[in-house]
Amino acid sequence: MTQARQHHIQVVAHRGASEDAPEHTLAAYMRAIEDGADALECDVRLTSDGHLVCVHDRRVNRTSNGRGAVSALELADLATLDFGTWKGREDATEVPDRTDPALTAVLTLERLLELVADSGRRIELAIETKHPTRWAGRVEERLVALLDRFGLAAPSSAGESTVRIMSFSARSLHRIAAAAPTVPTVYLMQFASPWLRDGRLPAGARIAGPGIRLVRNQPGLVDRLHRAGHQVHVWTVNEPEDVELCARLGVDAIITNRPRQVLSQLGRG
Repeated sequence: MTQARQHHIQVVAHRGASEDAPEHTLAAYMRAIEDGADALECDVRLTSDGHLVCVHDRRVNRTSNGRGAVSALELADLATLDFGTWKGREDATEVPDRTDPALTAVLTLERLLELVADSGRRIELAIETKHPTRWAGRVEERLVALLDRFGLAAPSSAGESTVRIMSFSARSLHRIAAAAPTVPTVYLMQFASPWLRDGRLPAGARIAGPGIRLVRNQPGLVDRLHRAGHQVHVWTVNEPEDVELCARLGVDAIITNRPRQVLSQLGRG
């Protein structure tokens, strides 16, 4: 793929290597690191007792053997649940090792940050805040505090940040930009708003995050965003033809459930 080799495209593991292991589990993120992903993507929600956990849905019903809204449960409640068995019931290529319950237990953002810190190589994090939520404002407050504790709320000595915050909510990104102005922010989008015609993003957003369907339908959007000075990170890119399209358009990051396959297609496997 000659086009792909003309520029570096960051490969971001969506909810970890979530095609091969249950999403948002330690197993999925360990697999993504082994596969060579440049960055890890996760969603965060706030428990009723104030812990940030990596769970996509508002409720735990789909991805665990429990029921209920994350915001109404304490971390101790979530810790009793299995977040991995469901994957074996579907089309998983691998079923996680059940001998280590920690691999498929609820994953806190704090534990994921520890995993990245202990990885021995540079791995970036793309953290998505989920909305709407009953904890509006508190999610961003707790998130910035946790990043600050890990030394990630400010750029490194080289002036580069290894973490970025993503959201479909412009208000959430505005809160992040106000609390941690050096942390890059990604505005996620499914549809083309009128102001996108000239590549503008909402105040507080520094990177564009269009979905692959939007990129397919409006490939010229990538160039408009680049001309406006924005990086373009596309989600969720799993099919080879979509990887090829993103490479041809010169996107800056591909967010995928299949980091190993995408890296291979880009000539980095």
